[in-house]
Amino acid sequence: MALVDLVMPKLGESIMEATILKWHKKPGDKIAQDETVLDIATDKVDSEVPSTAAGVLEEILFQENDVVPIGTVIARIRSGTEAAITSSPAPSAPTATPYEEAKVIEEVPYKPVSTATPSSPSSGPRFYSPLVMNIAASEGISMTELEQIPGTGQEGRVSKKDILAYIANKQNGNIAVPSQPTHAAAAPAKQEIAIAPASVPTTYSGNVEIIEMDRMRKLIAKHMVDSVSTSPHVTSFVECDVTNMVLWRDKIKKEFEKREGEKITYTPLFIESVVKCIKKYPMLSSSVEGDKIIIKKDLNIGMATALPSGNLIVPVIKNADQLNLTGLTKQVNNLANAARNNKLKPDDTVGGTFTLTNVGTFGSIMGTPIINQPQVAIMAVGAIKKRPVVIETPQGDSIAIRHMMYISMSYDHRIIDGALGATFLNAVAKDLENFDPNRTF
Repeated sequence: MALVDLVMPKLGESIMEATILKWHKKPGDKIAQDETVLDIATDKVDSEVPSTAAGVLEEILFQENDVVPIGTVIARIRSGTEAAITSSPAPSAPTATPYEEAKVIEEVPYKPVSTATPSSPSSGPRFYSPLVMNIAASEGISMTELEQIPGTGQEGRVSKKDILAYIANKQNGNIAVPSQPTHAAAAPAKQEIAIAPASVPTTYSGNVEIIEMDRMRKLIAKHMVDSVSTSPHVTSFVECDVTNMVLWRDKIKKEFEKREGEKITYTPLFIESVVKCIKKYPMLSSSVEGDKIIIKKDLNIGMATALPSGNLIVPVIKNADQLNLTGLTKQVNNLANAARNNKLKPDDTVGGTFTLTNVGTFGSIMGTPIINQPQVAIMAVGAIKKRPVVIETPQGDSIAIRHMMYISMSYDHRIIDGALGATFLNAVAKDLENFDPNRTF
């Protein structure tokens, strides 16, 4: 019977790692080919990993919540239904005070437990995850002690397993508490000051409720902070008269649904206009790498979509400039439905070059969105409202009731100046205002 390696699958062009959420099988379980073995998650979507062979799960190399690079062997399957089990599950952490593992991907080592070897503490500053710092604070482990613990994590970092093993050995009397060093006293003191806030428990007064962020919310929070620290954001606004577009959609939407089997929303109309204007101003579809500007010729438009959980995800319409209005409508509806039903594939959320978010869906008239890295711009469309507006005509000015909307765009001021940002935004507004009410679909 042959051993077959189960590897972390490639999940998209830009995805380099994934987090193991749940193992559906354990060593010794029989597995059919294409049967789901585990659930994984990237910073975009959750996915199932099927078995590549029929047989028995021989060995699991990574545990739940571990972060694994793409292409890494995560388990081994002994092909054939009668295969014998020769391996045991990866060893668990030593018995100690239980702590809840923080599901932050940066805190989990890449190396499997079965192959990790202890590393000696480096002479330079060491990184300690918030989880390790909280355990150290709870158990009264000083920074001097922490620095002496061998780490099996990436680059010799101390993992949860390492510190729990140290605590267990210390409680059993197998480890003596190290004395304070007599040299270089200033350096450790400085390091303790730098990381002390992570080990100090926060107290709350009054009537409060504490809610743990779910995995996706943690990732969203990290992406938002990273984006603001990466790109100097500037936001421009413009007012847009979309009366012709609104009246045209009202006129054709029943016929459109009858003929195409799809409901037409405003989103594909906005995307159509955005794509047309990006072709005039290609800098809006780019990214920054060091001191280089990478202009993306493939126009892949992301559309921010709300999930039932309240979180947001950005599925991407690939090559949007090659689709007509009917094609855009079908893509928008398919991706939105897949997002709401948790059916998005990893490739559905990568490769975006520009993002559109419709804040008007929730009643907002305008917004200041945060750029979806590594893009350089994101546009927000607000709620469409009827308002009295001054209309200029050759015969003179008049006041009429019009369908008005605010459009805003946040852009990366490193490469997009206010002149270009405002010019592009006005181009989109003018294109929508000049919508042909007699067009076909």
